[in-house]
Amino acid sequence: MPHRKTTLVALATVTALLAAIGPAAADSAAPTSSASTGPTGDGAKALCKRGARIDKRIDKALTRLNGPVTRRGSIARLQKRVDNAKAAGHDEIETYLNDRLTFRTSLVPTLKQRSKDLARVTDWCRTHNNGATA
Repeated sequence: MPHRKTTLVALATVTALLAAIGPAAADSAAPTSSASTGPTGDGAKALCKRGARIDKRIDKALTRLNGPVTRRGSIARLQKRVDNAKAAGHDEIETYLNDRLTFRTSLVPTLKQRSKDLARVTDWCRTHNNGATA
């Protein structure tokens, strides 16, 4: 019985606080000028600055994915694990690993496309003063 009374008092207190905070929170959510909210522009300058690092990360990921069976994170290694699970008759493990393999395999064309897109961005950055506004 004492726990029920304490719980009811705490619940009443929280309800009272939320009722008081509600209108105050609504007032503080008033719209502000567009100049102070969010980034302006398309971020070209920042993307031009990070282009080389992004390219290295993409290349590193593709190297890992296309690596040999001995390379952790490679498609070949995961395929070997799927084959081992199938040979051992571990159907649930095989299904799980096969789903991971499907996803990992789908990363390769996505990363290759990103690499091509980034090459075009890098060319654009060279001809547009690294994205600096004129």
